[in-house]
Amino acid sequence: MATSVFRRFISAASLAACTAAAPALAQDFPQRAITLVAPFAPGGSVDITARLIADAWAKQLGQSVVIENRAGASGNIGMAAVARARPDGYTLSINTMSLAINPSLFKDMPFDTRKDLRSVGTVATSQHVLTVTNSLPVNSVAELLAYVRARPANAVSFGSAGTGSTFHMAAELFKSVSQTQILHVPYKGGGPAMLDTISGQVQMSFPVLSAAKPQVDGGKLKPLGVTGKTRSPLLPDVPTIAESGLPDYEFNTWFVISAPAGTPQAVVDLLNASLGEALRSPEIAERMRKEGFEALISTPEETDRMVAAEMTRWADVIQAAGITPN
Repeated sequence: MATSVFRRFISAASLAACTAAAPALAQDFPQRAITLVAPFAPGGSVDITARLIADAWAKQLGQSVVIENRAGASGNIGMAAVARARPDGYTLSINTMSLAINPSLFKDMPFDTRKDLRSVGTVATSQHVLTVTNSLPVNSVAELLAYVRARPANAVSFGSAGTGSTFHMAAELFKSVSQTQILHVPYKGGGPAMLDTISGQVQMSFPVLSAAKPQVDGGKLKPLGVTGKTRSPLLPDVPTIAESGLPDYEFNTWFVISAPAGTPQAVVDLLNASLGEALRSPEIAERMRKEGFEALISTPEETDRMVAAEMTRWADVIQAAGITPN
């Protein structure tokens, strides 16, 4: 969902809600370290985001925030563990769009996003970037589309971090908007997908901006377009895909914090308020900008509405594309 659309869910009232005093019920919380489950492998965008906020959030809470990577099944393994955890605020998750994508992608989900989890708040958004292997004779989105359309269906391939990953969804949206047929090649992580794009095993990929920038700066990948509404200050000379001939294309990854259903409202409100304070830190804002992220602050209720809307949106994309898990 585009950052501009996010803002419809994140009202000005958020600031007041985030800074309001927590009810007396939560006055003694927390009394020990909080575990923040990142349901993907270390080094990915979810892990990077978790590590960007953990220390600052811990300072606001007065207790450590310990990151625990529990990867597998496109995030479902770690999220299921959080959904089953004691609802006391000491076990939380940080996740991205798989939270909204997986319910439409997997027939046997180990948890129910709406019933088993409740939102604490949003953390950030990030653009992806359309990159191609250097050997591909194209230097713009328009040239890429002409190249793809001049060849048989699925003659050109793209790599992703796995079926249902944000890499994958960014590409599926690109295919839908451009009405092209490009072969999906899923990998077990974004790193292998980028490496095979560099080597030419696949011709293109849509890595998150923070991961792609070193490869772009090193001349190992050609960037054709960023996925957001505006250009990124990290790659200011790279146009948006929208301004490159596909005006209806816009894609941003989002990151949210969730707690087990049943977590007391007072605890959720305190966690939300402290998260908002951490995100408003100039140091965190600057660190996020350097990594290609934009801080996003919201109330738990606004986050719930955003996730529900995204579940509907991606259900439509998945159904139209006929995507099934591998």
